[in-house]
Amino acid sequence: MATLNPVQFIQQVRAEVSKVVWPTRREVLLTTVMVFIMAALTAVFFAMVDLVIRFGLQSLLGMF
Repeated sequence: MATLNPVQFIQQVRAEVSKVVWPTRREVLLTTVMVFIMAALTAVFFAMVDLVIRFGLQSLLGMF
């Protein structure tokens, strides 16, 4: 691997960072809201699955 001096390294880093397409504030906000919505839906789903499993186990063990 070729060694670079620090000045060349910083120049290359700046060149690569300038190629990055940064999201807009609106895109970040929408993505954040979608993540919170999906997390809430996932929590509700697993809570319901937990309730069903608990009910089934209590019913099964209640027969004995």
